[in-house]
Amino acid sequence: MEQRGLGRSGVAVTRIVLGCGNFGGIGSKPSLFGQGTTREEAFALLDAAWDLGVTTLDTADAYGGGRSETFIGEWLRTKGSDVRNDVVLVTKTFNPMTEGADHGLSRARVRRQVGMSLERLGVERVPLYMAHAFDPDVPQEETLAVFDELVREGTVGAVGASNFGAEQLAEGLELSTLEGLTRYEWVQNAFSLLEQDDSETIFPLCREHDLGYTPFSPLAGGWLTGKYRRGAAPPQGSRMTVRPEGGKGFRNDETFDALEAFEEEARERGVSMAGLALAWLLHVPELTAIVVGPNTVEQLAPVREALEIRLDEDEHERLERIFLHRHGAGRGR
Repeated sequence: MEQRGLGRSGVAVTRIVLGCGNFGGIGSKPSLFGQGTTREEAFALLDAAWDLGVTTLDTADAYGGGRSETFIGEWLRTKGSDVRNDVVLVTKTFNPMTEGADHGLSRARVRRQVGMSLERLGVERVPLYMAHAFDPDVPQEETLAVFDELVREGTVGAVGASNFGAEQLAEGLELSTLEGLTRYEWVQNAFSLLEQDDSETIFPLCREHDLGYTPFSPLAGGWLTGKYRRGAAPPQGSRMTVRPEGGKGFRNDETFDALEAFEEEARERGVSMAGLALAWLLHVPELTAIVVGPNTVEQLAPVREALEIRLDEDEHERLERIFLHRHGAGRGR
């Protein structure tokens, strides 16, 4: 699988990144810890993704209350040096590890959390580490200073920003320049055909500063798969029944009009909606890689499909126009 350099980090990632947010839970929501993908299912997904050529794994300390990192660490211990040496791990911190626990990006907390992440993952360093969200209660100088320490020590290879707005990112980049601190090398926000706001706000900063961008929720929480239908209740067990807050902004006639038009485009090409949606993202020049979060091995099928789909510029623009001005509520993980 093709790899691309992530910003100016010196780290290369595969065009498809396996998102492990459902391992042992469903994202960072404490009430759902212990649900989601089991250890055995996670191992099967990791094996299948690796066989597909995916060598970049994306997790966070709070996914499943630590279970996601633990599962990955246990999987790595079953593998030989060829896998352990080639895997590129991404982990993050901000969210609480249990209901009511502390959160944020203070120096002391980042220090504590990165140490716990390394222990669960069973590694001495992680190539890529992220602020999982912007912390309004901690000055960015403090967070960037501890990130700088971690990079200089070799504990972390490079740092990035997830769920940041344009003003927050711009401030962080300016502070890094003024203070001589390590900078955010890439951004990880929700981005898809249904959520394109970052193209007007974050992308210009990425181009100006040579940052990478690795979108999560590339299928908009399942909305771009065709599973949600006008006038019908969401399928049992779907994201809209488990974490409905993330997709409330999509439940309107404009969205369903766009989805039905997009479904026809996919049908004419003989491909799935999910495969076509991922292929569209692979043709967005600002995107370094795409974070996909399948729950089962079977859900990797659209990824294989997307890697084979070729879109010319006119086709890409036509698909984009279907969803123009149809923006849903953003979601964090």
